Amino acid sequence: AALAARALAGVIETVPTYRSLMIHFDPHFWSTAELIDQIRCLEAAPLPTRAAPNHWIIPVCYEAPHAEDLAEVAAALSLTEADVVSLHAGADYCVHMYGFAPGYVFLGGLPERLAISRRAVPRPPVPPGALLIAGGQALIGNDPMPTGWYHIGRTPLVTFDARREPPCFIEIGDQISFEPISAAAFARLEQTARGGAPIARRVA
Repeated sequence: AALAARALAGVIETVPTYRSLMIHFDPHFWSTAELIDQIRCLEAAPLPTRAAPNHWIIPVCYEAPHAEDLAEVAAALSLTEADVVSLHAGADYCVHMYGFAPGYVFLGGLPERLAISRRAVPRPPVPPGALLIAGGQALIGNDPMPTGWYHIGRTPLVTFDARREPPCFIEIGDQISFEPISAAAFARLEQTARGGAPIARRVA
């Protein structure tokens, strides 16, 4: 936030993660050493005040065929499938970072009863919008790819769209809640989302 407020010429993008900040910059403006010096000057600067985080309600289908690993997770955790859905949909999450691939939203707040280790061997690609859990974390995927996480639901929401401004409208620090929907509702909302219309609701 302090770097954005400084608006240094040549700084193209910042990518925050759990423990670090990647800074993309144009080397025609700064050498690495010069940019580091500029950043060090920011450490004592007060952070700009941010408006209260947004709280998004995101539709999720936990029904077949949109929850390929739900039964496996339930069996591994000695829960029923309904228990897994209730726990996952009943929690409030905080957006910690985007990572791994565009639109992959890492969330904190997964209930302890859903803590499950990652797979020893990655599973075949999950579909766009997969809701994933593993290693005490929750994740919203965006693109199909193999994963060591477990696929327990799917949202028709498109978290990254290069045609939008900004491409990722959910911000770091935002709150997220999941709203269970039927497979039929998923199909309807998927068509809406493909047309570019918003399907996540912001809590006032």
